[in-house]
Amino acid sequence: MGYLSNTVVTVDAILTKKGRELLAKGDGSFKITQFALADDEIDYTLYNPTHPNGSAFYGEAIEAMPLLEAFPDETQIMKYKLATLPRGTAKLPILDLGYAAIRLKQGASLAITPQTLNYLGTTQTFEAGGYVATMADARVLSTLNGVGVNTAEATALNSTTTLGTNVSKTVIGTSINITATTVNTLFSGTDTLQTTLTVIGRDSGARVTIPVTIIKVNS
Repeated sequence: MGYLSNTVVTVDAILTKKGRELLAKGDGSFKITQFALADDEIDYTLYNPTHPNGSAFYGEAIEAMPLLEAFPDETQIMKYKLATLPRGTAKLPILDLGYAAIRLKQGASLAITPQTLNYLGTTQTFEAGGYVATMADARVLSTLNGVGVNTAEATALNSTTTLGTNVSKTVIGTSINITATTVNTLFSGTDTLQTTLTVIGRDSGARVTIPVTIIKVNS
């Protein structure tokens, strides 16, 4: 959601396809239980502590920036979520997936176990709440599962199917299991399929996106 005006408290909220599906049921299954805030629109380099009019104007340029309207594409919005970190935190948490990029042959599998660096006073740790993993084009995989988090939200996301359409898929877990597609028709004259994997720490808010390449196996 996005605030449309600085003078009137107005909230523009839209629903994803899954949200509209739940709302249409009319059985009370549509319930908003969580929300997140982000500052995607903000360019902090515009903060000017040397403004000639004094400290009240240091952030003037930032406050005048236009705000994004809501749209349900998690690869383009809410990329920089606000997170609460322990007082005294000197370094922002970052994610380490163990891979800078993923290349898989058709049918090959891979288990990804993210770790969060600079979090909770340690150099390396696993987040108790797990990680949210989003594959931008779910068609390139035959399997995308999250394991290790047994909440209703995680179970619902991990059981979602995409019916072979070129949409993203999101799962939750402490580990993420993927298997490359075996469908040859997706390659359509090329030997590789390209997409991205985005992983977000549910507790820290740390985020990383890496490229994913699926390689066709010629028989």
